[in-house]
Parts: sequence; structure tokens; C-alpha cells
Amino acid sequence: MNNLHLMNVFVAVAEEQGFAAGARRLKMSAPATTRAIATLEKNLGVKLLNRTTRHVRATEAGLRYLNDAKKIINDVQVANDAAAGINATPQGSLSITAPVMFGRLFVMPSIVEYLNNFPNTEVDAVFLDRVVNLLEEGFDLGVRIGELPDSSMRALRVGTVRLILCASPEYLAKYGIPQHPDDLSHHSIISSRAINASVDWQFEHKFEKNNKVCHVRVKPRLTVTSNDAAITACQNDFGITRLLSYQVAPLLAQGKLQIVLENFEPKAKPVHIVHRESHLSSAKVRAFIDLLAQRLRSDDALN
Repeated sequence: MNNLHLMNVFVAVAEEQGFAAGARRLKMSAPATTRAIATLEKNLGVKLLNRTTRHVRATEAGLRYLNDAKKIINDVQVANDAAAGINATPQGSLSITAPVMFGRLFVMPSIVEYLNNFPNTEVDAVFLDRVVNLLEEGFDLGVRIGELPDSSMRALRVGTVRLILCASPEYLAKYGIPQHPDDLSHHSIISSRAINASVDWQFEHKFEKNNKVCHVRVKPRLTVTSNDAAITACQNDFGITRLLSYQVAPLLAQGKLQIVLENFEPKAKPVHIVHRESHLSSAKVRAFIDLLAQRLRSDDALN
């Protein structure tokens, strides 16, 4: 059996966490699947899977091999597509991830346009307010907000967003506009857990030398799990909330919300499209990245 076939079998069994499920996915017999894994472990001289009567789990060595095998299989497929000319037209399934609100506001319009432009494509979009490992979770590309850690991912910068404080004009007219982060102790604070993991909020005074950083411990009167809920409370004149600028850009433009303490905002956060493709990236991925990047770079809310 060739190495690529053995890798394919291992990836299927490891991801499905079972020999029978892996065999069904590959349309192979269960005995043939078992023999393939045994051959691979013998060739490598290492145990890749722990087997019990109820579960099949990758060992530590197996997890490392799984990541490498998936990358190799993807590279081979991309190279085959390029050589066969399939790369010329986007086709097949594309998996995408992004933060929840960003996905709804900015990514979904691009997905709809992409699907309309390329009828032989399908998209699986998963919007989550957490950092997603593209390789481990099987996504082709994603959108990240914030500085990127060193990784093997490729990244395309498409804009920036600000971490802002805002409130309704009616609330500010009644309770006053804070002039310094310390003034927040006299205001009703709305905190979204999707943005603010801590009650210690960091600020930078832009008129101080070296952008002096200060920390203010806030005591929220209202804590919610979603940014949408924080925005609703803010629109209903309840208090001041902290969000990313793109999340309230239309409301700011309409004058329904107002930014406060602008001179104390932290450094703007970059927005990247990240993907795991090589220089031979498939047409389906390349076409969507090009479309999404053009849309995001032309949007005033991100620039």
C-alpha cells in the first residue's frame, strides 16, 4: 500500500474516532481499514492510535502525524488539481469561519456573492467568538481580529478596527460625558463577555509620551454574553459599553450612539484573512479570498 493511501486511512479513522466510521467514510471494508493502520504503524515504528472497546483516540505522536498528514494530503490534492487544469474554475466545498457578528455583517454578503458567481461550489460557514484552529478543525480559511501569533498560516491584512466606548446621546445628556477613564466609576457600565474577558479595562492616553497605559477596574451593572445584547441595552439609554468599532458603525453614523473617551482608546486591532493554502492555492479558496479582501478593504467601517 502506498504512503498516501495509508495517510488517508489514518486521517479518516483519527477524525471519525473509530475504525468502522473511518471505513464508511472511505467506502472501504473494516478489515482493510484495520490492516492499513497496522501497516502504517509498523512502517513508522510508532503507535498512532489508542484503541479501547468504546473509543479510538490518537496518541500524542498520532496527533502530530495527523496534522502533518492532513497538510500533505491537501498539498497533493492542490498540486493534482493544478496539473489537471481543475484549478481554473472554482468548484467544490469551502469551509469558512469568522467571529459571529463580523461573519453576519461582512462575510455573509461575500459568501452569497461567491455562491452566485460560482454555481459548482458549496460553502460551510461557522461563526464563533473564539479563536479557531483552521488545521485541526478542518477550515479552509477564516477571519481573525487582533495581532496574529506566529504560525504556519498565511495571512492577508484587510483592515483595522478600534476598541471603543460608546453610549446613546440621551444617556450622555442625562449623566454627562466622561473625560477620563476614572470617570467610568460614576457611570452605568454594560459589559459584553464576547469582548471583555476581564473587568480590568486598559486605556492609552494618546497625548502622553509613549502612549501611557492605564488600567481601570470597572463594575458593570449589566453583563451579557453577546455583543448584540450590549448594543441593545446601550441603544435603550442604559449606559456605556465597550465594543469593536465595526459592530456599531451604522449606529454611530446615524447618530444613535456616540463614542466617548476617544483619546484613551488602545491601539487599533488588525483584521486578517488567514488560510492554510500554499502558493498553488485552489481556485475555490483563491477566488473567495480575492472577493472577500476587496469587499473588506473598501468598507469604511474597517479602514
